[in-house]
Amino acid sequence: MRDPYLVLGLTRSASADDIKQAFRRLAKQYHPDLNPGRPDIEQKFKEVNGAYSLLSDPDKRARFDKGEIDASGAERPDRSFRRAWQGAGRGPGAAGGARGPGAGTRGNAGGAEGDDPFADDFFNDIFGATKRRYSAGGGAGVKAKGSDVNYSVNVSFADACLGAKRRLTLSTGKTIDVNIPPGTRDQTKLRLKGQGLAGLGGAGAGDAIVEVLVDNHPLFTRKDDDIHLEVPVTLQEAILGAAIKVPTLDGQVAVKVPAGANSGTLLRLKGKGIPNADRKVTGDLYVKLVVMLPEKPDAELTAFIERWSKGKDYDVRRKLGV
Repeated sequence: MRDPYLVLGLTRSASADDIKQAFRRLAKQYHPDLNPGRPDIEQKFKEVNGAYSLLSDPDKRARFDKGEIDASGAERPDRSFRRAWQGAGRGPGAAGGARGPGAGTRGNAGGAEGDDPFADDFFNDIFGATKRRYSAGGGAGVKAKGSDVNYSVNVSFADACLGAKRRLTLSTGKTIDVNIPPGTRDQTKLRLKGQGLAGLGGAGAGDAIVEVLVDNHPLFTRKDDDIHLEVPVTLQEAILGAAIKVPTLDGQVAVKVPAGANSGTLLRLKGKGIPNADRKVTGDLYVKLVVMLPEKPDAELTAFIERWSKGKDYDVRRKLGV
């Protein structure tokens, strides 16, 4: 796998927000559903997902930056063991350049004698028993649960509120449908048991951790389980009252604008908000009215207001003391 920073088009100084924004942009560009029949695009999507999985995890990112794991998230044991060996003063590069016991007495296969610190008895003393037990038992002597793998999916505002399914391609190539529960919030993390990396020696597989990224809506704003919406009304609708249609998560509904309504008047549509599975209730939709004048000046309206305003005690800023 390529360097995850290069995959996402970032530098190593990228912030967490930079990483998330880059992933969202590329995930939309290379999503298999938007590019049917394109195995090259599907592979690119997997690569983008894998890069985000690594860089979105602070611990994995730090270990990758230090060279402790590779771009796929796998350990680099040779590097770790050699560092430990040298730090103990047993291998080449120890203080004073001294070699440990056995230097020059054992050789690498196909290499000069004493050049490989892993051939020394010191390494065998520490790791030999485990290695023999693992080899003899087919891995039965070593058990380790598989690692978790991070993924992300983008969903629309409506799908997050009402619930939906999203198809996810795992790093293993397996494709699964992820259930997005109703009322899911932005950056919610879903745990899919046993969908991570395989375990060692018969231990269980890790989990897939799926972060749900919710797109903003052009009209709706979420506040807890309620939805807020601004709806413009005409001058005559505000003064005389009217029945108008407003959008909701699941279609349009008719509401009544009371006569004499003003900008800021709130209309409550009970049960038209967001389902909350934990509390077994559904929020409300709050419609805020905004009175709008005609886009083009109207001479008749202007003349009427001039006549009407004469002698009227109409000071809307009195309460401000100005």
